Amino acid sequence: MTARVMVIEDDEALCALLEYNLVREGHKVSLVSDGEEALIAIEEERPDLIVLDWMLPHVSGIEICRQIRARAEIKDTPVIMLTARGEEEDRIRGLETGADDYLTKPFSTSELLARIRAVLRRSRPTLAGDVATFADIILDRQAHRVRRGERDLHLGPTEFKLLDVLMQRPGRVFSREQLLDLVWGRDVYVEIRTVDVHVGRLRKAINRRGDRDPIRTVRSAGYALDETYAPASAPMRREARA
Repeated sequence: MTARVMVIEDDEALCALLEYNLVREGHKVSLVSDGEEALIAIEEERPDLIVLDWMLPHVSGIEICRQIRARAEIKDTPVIMLTARGEEEDRIRGLETGADDYLTKPFSTSELLARIRAVLRRSRPTLAGDVATFADIILDRQAHRVRRGERDLHLGPTEFKLLDVLMQRPGRVFSREQLLDLVWGRDVYVEIRTVDVHVGRLRKAINRRGDRDPIRTVRSAGYALDETYAPASAPMRREARA
């Protein structure tokens, strides 16, 4: 299970510990130490899950959680609060504000990772398994195979990763910069035009003549899987007359 996890925490040593363990678990991690910066980063990066401290500079974690739930475009982002505030009323307030889970410091790293897996299974089921589906497209991560309807698709490794990212959030528009980070990685320099080239290759691989293209291009924004897409029904055969 690989997810984009944002850790919002101002303790540098704890951030390093969390990053190390989350990366070892297979996740992609971003770190934010300031409450105001966190709200901007969430909008830009759209993480799959947030690990959130309560006591932060400028904007508290509880206020960040409240604003996440109030914003339509990010309101479904799972949040696990990780905080030293362990009183019953604090737990209740955190959960009622919208946190999906609440863990107090000091904590067990193994328990946190288990809770992250549990929250992801509930909120991002396509991340939890080896097989993702969208309409008539089936992507098997373990076998590294993709099918559309009754036919196998032959994708290169980059096109496979690109389709996997798009299938995790049907309907969400990914900017070219976001796709560069998610498919190629932040440490690799790739021209932004490369995204368009590989989307073109992906389209060529998954579409035959007459197929409806499930990939939607959003002008000046990026690409998405069209949430209104549905495979065309097979034409009805007419019964031969006697």
